[in-house]
Amino acid sequence: MSKRGYISRYLLILKKLKAKPYSTYKELLSYIQNQCGYLQMQDDSLNIGFSKRTLQRDIREIRNVFGIDIEYSKSAKGYYISQSETENMNFQRMIESFDMFNSLNLAQDLTPFIHLEKRRPQGTENLYGLLHAIKNKLQIKFTYQKFWEDKLTQRITEPYAMKEFKNRWYILAMDLKDNKIKSFALDRLTNLEITNRTFIFPKDFSIEEYYRYCFGIISPNGQKPQEIILSFDSVQGKYIKTLPLHESQ
Repeated sequence: MSKRGYISRYLLILKKLKAKPYSTYKELLSYIQNQCGYLQMQDDSLNIGFSKRTLQRDIREIRNVFGIDIEYSKSAKGYYISQSETENMNFQRMIESFDMFNSLNLAQDLTPFIHLEKRRPQGTENLYGLLHAIKNKLQIKFTYQKFWEDKLTQRITEPYAMKEFKNRWYILAMDLKDNKIKSFALDRLTNLEITNRTFIFPKDFSIEEYYRYCFGIISPNGQKPQEIILSFDSVQGKYIKTLPLHESQ
C-alpha cells in the first residue's frame, strides 16, 4: 500500500473516533469501507485494507506519527481518543487540513464550481523553525516590516510562544532592542535565522494570562478589564453565540 493509503487510514480512524467515541471495531471497519470509495475517486490505485490486526498496528503508528493515543474502554466496549483539550485542538486542525487537502485534490476536476479566496502566503513555512527555537530557548534573528512602515528592520528576539488570530500566525517574543514583549506576524517576517545563543524563559510568563483579556493580538498592558454588555436581535444573536467575539463572552 502507498504511504498515502496508510496515512488516509490513520486519519479516517481518528475522524471516526472524534465523531463517535467508544466505536467498536465493526463500526470502524464499516466507516473505513464507506470512506474508501470517496478516496479512490481521487486515486483509483489507493487500497485501504483493514482488520483487527491492522487496527492494533495502526494505533501504535498513530501514536508514533501524530502523538495521539487511542485506548480501548472495557466498560464502554469501544475505542476512544485519550487526549487533553489542547492536544485535541491540534488534532482537530490536522483533521481539517486533511479534509482540505483531499477536497482540493478532488477540486482539480471541479474548477468551475469552486472559487478559492486569493490571499498572500501566511508565513507558515517558518512555523517549524520557530517552534524549534521556542522549545530549545534559542534566540532568533529576522527581517520585519510593519504595516505602517515601508522600511525593513532587523530584529533579534527571544521567542516565547506562537499565537493564531483570524487565520494569521504570530510569534510572541522579547525584542532585545528595547526588552519589550511584542507580537510579530509571520506573513511579514523573512530571512529567519535560528542562532545558537540560548535565553532563560521567564518563569512568570504565561501566554494564556497574557492574552486572557485581549481581543486579537493587542495586549492591554496592565489595564484592568471592564464588563461590556452587547445587545443583538434574535437572528444576529445566533451568529454571535456560534462564533463568539472572545472566549470570555
